[in-house]
Amino acid sequence: MENIIECRNLTHYYGKRLIYQNLNFTVPKGRILGLLGKNGTGKTTSINILSGYLKPKEGECLIFGEDITTMPADVRARIGLLIEGHVQYDFMNIEQIEKFYSKFYPSWKRDAYYELMARLKVAPRQKISRMSCGQRSQVALGLILAQDPDLLVLDDFSLGLDPGYRRLFVDYLKEYASSEEKTVFLTSHIIQDMERLIDDCIIMDYGKILLQKPVDYLLNNFRRITCDIPDGYEFSGNDAFYNPARIGHTMEVFTFLPEAEARQYFDAGNVPYQNFKSEMLNLEDAFIGLTGKY
Repeated sequence: MENIIECRNLTHYYGKRLIYQNLNFTVPKGRILGLLGKNGTGKTTSINILSGYLKPKEGECLIFGEDITTMPADVRARIGLLIEGHVQYDFMNIEQIEKFYSKFYPSWKRDAYYELMARLKVAPRQKISRMSCGQRSQVALGLILAQDPDLLVLDDFSLGLDPGYRRLFVDYLKEYASSEEKTVFLTSHIIQDMERLIDDCIIMDYGKILLQKPVDYLLNNFRRITCDIPDGYEFSGNDAFYNPARIGHTMEVFTFLPEAEARQYFDAGNVPYQNFKSEMLNLEDAFIGLTGKY
């Protein structure tokens, strides 16, 4: 499968603070990939490197096979970038900003922009400065879709949106990316939205990638195990178990092991458990299970 994005051995510091070292990941063509991580793990740093705003201390980032730092203008035009729903020139109205942007893009798709504006039910001459944060974000998305980019890079795309606008944004973007065979790389702090939208996810911890998997694999294989254990017992576990924690007499641990194998491990290790329970997780709970609550 062709990779649209290839990041190889990325290392970056802010001053003496290491953000990550020897980071590697790819984004295949036609997939929607979500980058998940706690605050400070390097999500925005990665977006800034992908968009060419930041040069890593070491390593390289290739998009469409071109190094992002030396990419020709005609290749860069194939990338649509949304930074936290920002819209320039908010003194313009809906019609004016569309006409302004259209002059810069030979493959401009006017209908893609106005279809989204129609869903918003905004008047063609409504000024952007008088719109809500959610409406402005939709205008930004509409302008990007009209550019007809092959790759969309969206940073914290749902920031400041109410539930209705978030649902509109997610549904429209998923429909558009699927029908037009676009590749999307995005971040968001609202993981429930990501679960509805993305095909694959990268989960980052501080300084490293914990995993890159299809979302369906994570939802169908990662589980939480709870059981009752006596006072004073500490679960040692192994690399197959993530973030064991104890609340009162109840122990909680996360694993990719099937339920039967996890129970066999407990039995073989003489874990003094009772009331063994295994349950599947949504994406937000899986993220917390892999990265920890704090």
